[in-house]
Amino acid sequence: MLRAINTKLLLAILATLVAIGGALTFQRHEAAKAAAAAAKTATILQQQQKEAEERKAEDEAFRQRVEADKKKHNSAAAHEGKTWQKYIP
Repeated sequence: MLRAINTKLLLAILATLVAIGGALTFQRHEAAKAAAAAAKTATILQQQQKEAEERKAEDEAFRQRVEADKKKHNSAAAHEGKTWQKYIP
């Protein structure tokens, strides 16, 4: 009878240890998944910031080209009036 109680007690302790081990393994696995997701999110965020900076630089270069073209175009138009004043038949 004592042997049966000891066996049942050992099985209960073993089952408890297995359950605790499983819970720890699951927790470790979930923590690893969360860390991987955080790393992936950080990488995506850095890439988006880099793309935004590149886009901003491209926009600024385009604005500067447009301003230069405006100045170039307006300077040519400023001299046209003088040519028509000289051309009177």
